[in-house]
Amino acid sequence: MIYCPFFSIRMLPAIVVLLTLSSNCRADSLDADAVNKVVADALQAWHVPGVAVAIVRGDEVIYLRGHGVRSVEDRARVTPDTLFPIASCTKSFTTTALALLVDEGKLRWDDPPRKFVPYFHLSDPLVDGDVTLRDLVTHRTGLRDHYMLWHRSPWTQEEIIRRVGLLPLDKPFRTTFQYQSTMFTVAGFAAAKASGTTWEELVRKRLLDPLDMKATQFTTKAIEKVADKASPHRLDGDNKPYVIAAYPTDVPEPAGSIQSNAGDLSKWLLFHLNNKKVNGKPLVSPRHLEETHTPQIVLRMDATDRAMFPETHRMSYGMGWVIQDHFGNRLLQHAGAIDGFRCHFTMVPKSRLGIVLLCNLHHSRMNIALSNSLLETLLKLPHRDWNRTVAEAARRDRAEADREEREDRKRRLLSTRPTRELAGYAGVYEHPAYGTVRVSLESGRLVWQWHRYSAALVHSYYDTFALPIEIMDEPRVVFALDAKGVVARMKVLGAMGVEFERHR
Repeated sequence: MIYCPFFSIRMLPAIVVLLTLSSNCRADSLDADAVNKVVADALQAWHVPGVAVAIVRGDEVIYLRGHGVRSVEDRARVTPDTLFPIASCTKSFTTTALALLVDEGKLRWDDPPRKFVPYFHLSDPLVDGDVTLRDLVTHRTGLRDHYMLWHRSPWTQEEIIRRVGLLPLDKPFRTTFQYQSTMFTVAGFAAAKASGTTWEELVRKRLLDPLDMKATQFTTKAIEKVADKASPHRLDGDNKPYVIAAYPTDVPEPAGSIQSNAGDLSKWLLFHLNNKKVNGKPLVSPRHLEETHTPQIVLRMDATDRAMFPETHRMSYGMGWVIQDHFGNRLLQHAGAIDGFRCHFTMVPKSRLGIVLLCNLHHSRMNIALSNSLLETLLKLPHRDWNRTVAEAARRDRAEADREEREDRKRRLLSTRPTRELAGYAGVYEHPAYGTVRVSLESGRLVWQWHRYSAALVHSYYDTFALPIEIMDEPRVVFALDAKGVVARMKVLGAMGVEFERHR
């Protein structure tokens, strides 16, 4: 591993919050030096610029500290107050808001979404008639993510919801977990309608305010003038981090727009572990809060999952939480990822233990390694080098993808040429959900353009081309001819996975 000084917290003055501990959770119950070392080792192993860590146990915060830097450019240090986007960890706020409304009889888990969001539909009429709010927040509608519809999308949330209804389902209804963020947007809109307010106001007034989460905001726009916020990073070819552009969120998004810090999020986990009372009553009834923590659909563990979680036998999804066993402990976890950031929540309900991790590096797996390492330290579990375990699993995953790519190249007829002159592929292509793609011939190359994404197509074989756009998984673009030999359709594989019709 390449070592850089700012990866080690030992070379930076620690930023420590002094904590008041209850009698059943004494200061000597936590070895802060051991935790500091675990975090420092993870930062160095994964080349992450900085991380904010909160640990709660019982009804107290027992560790709250920033490590490393929030930006490699100005080298400002991460503090417990540093704001990070929590991305998909927002989902637990949406399901908890739904639980509040179930308590009050304003909606039911198994209500149809169209009761509250009348323009929401799914393309299969049978599924469209049977789908419930529970299905939306457990990712079991049969529709995969289609994240290109929302990632830096030109459309409003309502437009995206309407477009999702024009996509074919990928799996049979309620049979398979397929992560689908727009379904959470619908669920948040349903909660807003049922409560007679907006999703943002519902979450703020009914959850954040009672929990004294004053720093938490709902958009990047709301924190523009905040100085203590982390910058997003990626790694270059030498594993050195550099700052990238932040993902803009101008409107509150129930699937993933919350911005928060370790201090506020420690209160969120304490609430889920203890169900805080307000005016003598639980904020959410134990029954309906626990429903969000209860398995709703099985998660199939692939080879990478099994390698990263070797002590896990079963994994499932609740409502905004992944539920799994780990050395015999029941864990509730959820990760969040958006351009340049990674968030992670971990809870061990039986031990009343919770961990918040906020880091500022794109696609890092440090969240898994560090969470497992901290669980080992806090629960006195058998030792394992989790940085190495998770890194090796990630390397095997990449190696398998590289092997498949090499096999694909072997299957190609590399001496082939396009079956038509390049001008024959140029044109305007339409899809009811994704809209318009333009393919133009420029300086002897085919240039593919959809909204803000544009790249020159690279010929692979016959009528198949490669589209070198990373966010779209660098997919293959396959053109199809009609009976007259004229290019009629274009299928974009990868993140889109849909077929566009060519305008005549």
